[in-house]
Amino acid sequence: MGNAELHSIHIHPVKAFRGQSPREAVVEPWGLAGDRRWVLVDTGGKVVTQRQEPRLALATAELLPGGGVRLSAPGHEPVSVPVPEPTVTTTLEIFGDKVEAVVADDTAHAWCSTYLGADVRLVHMDDPATRRPVDPDFARPGETVSFADGYPLLVTTLTSLDSLNGLIAQGDHPDEGPLPMNRFRPNVVIAGTAAWAEDDWSRIAIGEVTFRVTKMCGRCVVTTTDQGTARRGKEPLRTLGRHRRFGSDLAFGQNLVPESPGTVRVGDRVRILE
Repeated sequence: MGNAELHSIHIHPVKAFRGQSPREAVVEPWGLAGDRRWVLVDTGGKVVTQRQEPRLALATAELLPGGGVRLSAPGHEPVSVPVPEPTVTTTLEIFGDKVEAVVADDTAHAWCSTYLGADVRLVHMDDPATRRPVDPDFARPGETVSFADGYPLLVTTLTSLDSLNGLIAQGDHPDEGPLPMNRFRPNVVIAGTAAWAEDDWSRIAIGEVTFRVTKMCGRCVVTTTDQGTARRGKEPLRTLGRHRRFGSDLAFGQNLVPESPGTVRVGDRVRILE
């Protein structure tokens, strides 16, 4: 592990949209600054992601100064959405959690609804310090998360992806591989480890920031969605089901909770603390 380093950083300002890959990012208690603070909801208050709408893979969200976002997609004029004032709020449901969020303006509503051909609203988490707790089975008191699936950050490793792609090449759908890392939508990607070494981590440090490793990340149908075309296939779930099944989870990557604030940078040394 002496050569392990932070290979890349990924921030998705709007959950399920394409994101950005900055060279550095501020680590907040609930995740990387700007990551998944926005999400789409339907008329029933359910979160809308690539699980329901794979076309979201083709829409891009760019973080603007002050926390707003610029939305763009093929065939649609870009639109800039400011952080809304907390005058119109709604309660949404995400993985069983009820969360209060602030509704974006009508321009955002029109753009998102037109793109998907469905009535959806873009909403913003105004206070991630209080809105949504981390799963109490894996959290410490007061730990919170943004609109990520369940935990502040997701880490993956290049060597584990290489190993997975090798298994896909030997499986029923070799034509679907090799898969790129964007299928797994991580926040931080580490180079220089042994394949699947992350299975045994309990605490790590990336540069100046320490993290608790909470649990393996169980994968869903989003990983079968080509992020460049929005088409779905069978992999990697078919191969994960054969080789990476842990109870009910088909695992790739690990969930992280920050233990300290700071900034992570591409090239930072990664240390395994426990």
